[in-house]
Amino acid sequence: MRILLVEDDEILGDGLCEGLRLDGHTVDWLTDGSTAEGALDADDFDSVVLDLALPGRSGMELLRHWRRSRHYVPVLVLTAYGSSPDCISALDLGADDYVVKPVDLGELEARLRALLRRANGHVDNRLHCGELSLDRADQMAWCGDTAVNLSAYEFAVLEALLERPGRVVSREQLESRLYGWDEGPESNSLHVLIHKLRSHIGADHIETVRGLGYRIVP
Repeated sequence: MRILLVEDDEILGDGLCEGLRLDGHTVDWLTDGSTAEGALDADDFDSVVLDLALPGRSGMELLRHWRRSRHYVPVLVLTAYGSSPDCISALDLGADDYVVKPVDLGELEARLRALLRRANGHVDNRLHCGELSLDRADQMAWCGDTAVNLSAYEFAVLEALLERPGRVVSREQLESRLYGWDEGPESNSLHVLIHKLRSHIGADHIETVRGLGYRIVP
């Protein structure tokens, strides 16, 4: 998933970015609340990991602004104290869950997956379309009963397409999911990824919609 991390602690932020990226997620990291305020207006994210004590604007202020602006992306709050009045206030302002520092990366990812399931109306970590399926938790994909070995980028593309079966996902959406604010590799890298993914799951499963993007064929 593509994650916006808003955390001003350099050590914690760097550790979370490294761990989440190693597990295949795209992470965009901001350290200032004022800068983060407009992030959801400019880009699409699957989830936000938000510290409450930030320079510029506090996490509480960001939550209030985002929800009033009708941004419904799941927000997971980082807090130093569990069950504190701040946690209760954050949940009342629109946060979806919280984790207590020091953060266990496995728990953080499990909670993010749970928030994503809830936001998309799924009961588990599996996505399906026809004979294609994948499991977000295990980072596994199948075509029928056959397991498909995919790279992290190939998995991310398939995940994005399976989240919207039958609907077009634009090139810009896919590149944003893959690379975030970092500059991606060569301009044809997405085309190459789609070609490789088709070689794994069958070319007829992914349709190119000229000038618009790609979609999974139900």
